[in-house]
Amino acid sequence: MGIVLTGGTIVTAVDCYQADVRLAGEKIVAIGRDVSQAEDNVITVEGCYLLPGGLDPHTHFELEGVTTTADDFASGTAAALTGGTTTILDFATQSKGETLAQALANWQSKAAGKCFADFGFHLAITDWNQEVCREMQRLVVEDGISSFKLYMAYKHNLQVDDGIILQALKRSREVGALIGFHCENGDVIDVLIQEARSQGKRSPRFHALTRPAAVEREATARVITLAELADAPVYIVHLSCAGALQEVIAARARGLEVYAETCPQYLILDESCYDTEDFSAAKYVLSPPLRSTYDQAVLWNGLRTGALDTIGTDHCSFNYEGQKELGREDFSKIPNGIPGVENRLGLLYTYGVLTGKINLQQWVAFTSTNAAKLFGLFPRKGTLAVGSDADIVVWDPRQSSTITVSQQTQRVDYNPYEGLPQTGKVEQVFLRGQQVVAQGKLCSKEPQGQYLFRKPFPTRKV
Repeated sequence: MGIVLTGGTIVTAVDCYQADVRLAGEKIVAIGRDVSQAEDNVITVEGCYLLPGGLDPHTHFELEGVTTTADDFASGTAAALTGGTTTILDFATQSKGETLAQALANWQSKAAGKCFADFGFHLAITDWNQEVCREMQRLVVEDGISSFKLYMAYKHNLQVDDGIILQALKRSREVGALIGFHCENGDVIDVLIQEARSQGKRSPRFHALTRPAAVEREATARVITLAELADAPVYIVHLSCAGALQEVIAARARGLEVYAETCPQYLILDESCYDTEDFSAAKYVLSPPLRSTYDQAVLWNGLRTGALDTIGTDHCSFNYEGQKELGREDFSKIPNGIPGVENRLGLLYTYGVLTGKINLQQWVAFTSTNAAKLFGLFPRKGTLAVGSDADIVVWDPRQSSTITVSQQTQRVDYNPYEGLPQTGKVEQVFLRGQQVVAQGKLCSKEPQGQYLFRKPFPTRKV
């Protein structure tokens, strides 16, 4: 017995058309008219869009540091599903002295048996040596880890130097991997933070002032230069400002293989969130910080023209009370990050599609298809096609709501988009053929998410 979704409008990255979809087992087995068979469960979804399950390429669940994120893999992936995201790629971060295999094992143990959505990992390298260099190939071949990450910020902790970046990029080309980069000049930021603190400037607003757009633009230009020297592809994560995007556009014009991601917070929120006299601005302490409305406009245009490739969330949730408050006396001690995995599709539909900044097909491309292609999951994920996983979102564009912390699934005590109106709603979600969300609520009682073995990144030129 299969499931047939009838009466809806299919939206993919390239098409928008009316058809029915039949699911059997874990796959889509038919798309068209009159596809149902005897004993199928036929579900009418008239007036709704049928979308491929969202793929969020940038989450941080159960991230440990001075404090541990409010969302673990259970609450985070449950929130992802209710927001229309059926696959997440989290960051398995290597600690100093660890091998990459040990880092991956640590994150696998955190996620094991907890994930409501399908999941994979990028491997974040913080301690480079020749053994790590050799390990990269084994992770690609044996573990399906086809992407890595390096930090150009967080001096004395995660940051690596340019020599390591160059070596890692050369190795990535050899092993069939794509490296993502957090692009901010950590050395300069460290100086700016020390200067601000010495002058008694310790409120949350100084987080943004000590991480100006110039340090992101410079680091983006620098890593693109290193990628050019290595003749390797590069992926810029959470790009937030016009200057950094201009560096990406210029590099592509030179024929370089540069991909870029932005996030809803940089499209919806702006630096005015820091203009408060109280500590509430700490809710918006993330890196890179929120930018100007001009930067917002440039990023939306970058999406419209294809200069940006993906929209992740960088979901890294810390409670305002008890966690963000660790930095009440010093902005540099505020845990960096905001939640968002649950709100991504709704925000982009409301403030992107309905305002004419992007179209329906781009909405799907940025939230699902492009990431599936870049990270070795297409066409299993990222589209609605016969043979693809039956990851389907039933989106009802007729419903409206207001975003509020009291209605969210993610396990954090605030929502950065609190009070914003939203048009459209996730009505139903299917994960590999099983209904996991009904009437907008999680109906899957047990985690069904599977680890995803991903294909190597193909060597190609733009």
